[in-house]
Amino acid sequence: MIEMQNLIELAKQIAAIIEEYEHARVISHNDADGISSAAIICQALLRKGIPYHLTIIGRLDESVAEMVNETTSDDDIVIFCDMGSGQSEIIEKVEQDVIVIDHHKPVGDSPAKAMINPHMVGIDGAVHLCAATTTYLVAKGLDEENIDLAGLAIAGAVGDKQLFETANKVILDEAVEAGIVSVKKGLKVGSGDVADILENTPEPYLDLTGEREKIDQFLEMLDIHGNIDSLDTEQLQKLTSTIALKLTKTASPEAIEAAIGDVYILNREVVKNAYDLVAIMNTCGKQKVPGLAIALCMKDESALEEAQDITLKSQKAIIADIKKAEELLQKGKNIYYLSGKELESTGMVASTIIRYVHPDMPFIAINEVEGIIKISGRGTRELVDKGLDLAYAMRTAASSVGGDGGGHSVASGASIPLGRTEEFIALVDEIIGEQLN
Repeated sequence: MIEMQNLIELAKQIAAIIEEYEHARVISHNDADGISSAAIICQALLRKGIPYHLTIIGRLDESVAEMVNETTSDDDIVIFCDMGSGQSEIIEKVEQDVIVIDHHKPVGDSPAKAMINPHMVGIDGAVHLCAATTTYLVAKGLDEENIDLAGLAIAGAVGDKQLFETANKVILDEAVEAGIVSVKKGLKVGSGDVADILENTPEPYLDLTGEREKIDQFLEMLDIHGNIDSLDTEQLQKLTSTIALKLTKTASPEAIEAAIGDVYILNREVVKNAYDLVAIMNTCGKQKVPGLAIALCMKDESALEEAQDITLKSQKAIIADIKKAEELLQKGKNIYYLSGKELESTGMVASTIIRYVHPDMPFIAINEVEGIIKISGRGTRELVDKGLDLAYAMRTAASSVGGDGGGHSVASGASIPLGRTEEFIALVDEIIGEQLN
């Protein structure tokens, strides 16, 4: 595909610019896509003999620009991963040369020295190429031997719930051919005991998720027990088809697609199952211990046990929050929404509600935490096809109440000051109404 070839050429140009510098300052987002992007570029830099200083952040604001300016020298290159395309006013405040590696839709003219973004060549970064797969192309531009980092790129795409069609498929096919990634059919979940998985995995979210007694009865009925990786073809087919039937009652078509199909095994990584690695990266990022996830991605096995313990605890809390969310759910004219405090993960809660509970209207999760209001908005591809653009809706509504927001048409986030929630909800409801009606 010509668009991919154009992006590969751009990635080589970005790589050539990076090689001109003796030190890199890397800033990346704290979700699975951002953490895998950071791990990819940092390993590529290390192999080129370019020292780096990495920081993982939750949001890009003026304080980040100030921090970067205080922790860099004039001759450093600053690399932003999984952010920067829609925050030109922040990038402009960085005093050093900047490279942006991102997949969010660009807004305005970038002041960066160079930028690579799939949207620049006509590839939709919301579904067909994420930050990690884009960063992987830059790593390949630095050295073709970096093909072994393809597993992390695939994990990033899984984390951002992307499609493995067109652009992402090019990278996946390359990784499979090289033996970096293996693909098998089944339930898109991590490895381990089947009962434990169904109890503690927020996705797929079933009517028995989190309830061990119901799960044991369900598995007893199917006569399925033990490690999911040890199930024979007939058992696996029985499990997946029964879960698919459960999902068809309320879930969106893309939820079923997200729950059943290709499972990616990362042959070169410490954590082999992509869904396990994604859960760890998302958890460590949100729990403010991203270094644990980065260490795992850099092949440090000593970080595994602690990362797994934190992830399991977080997943249990997320499931509890989802059940609480179902009770707090409110309905606007064009959206469902909830307003809570200290929720474990608004992004996961929002994704679960829109996919598995109420896929007919966009969902907005509002969370008061650390003195500000953090918001996650989620839609479905079907709603996007009808005109939904959550990035625009969230950005416009947030800026109107003194906050900021952005992201993708199907998934977006925002932060607003305390006391402006009702105003924000009214605005975002109105904007989405105009988009969909």
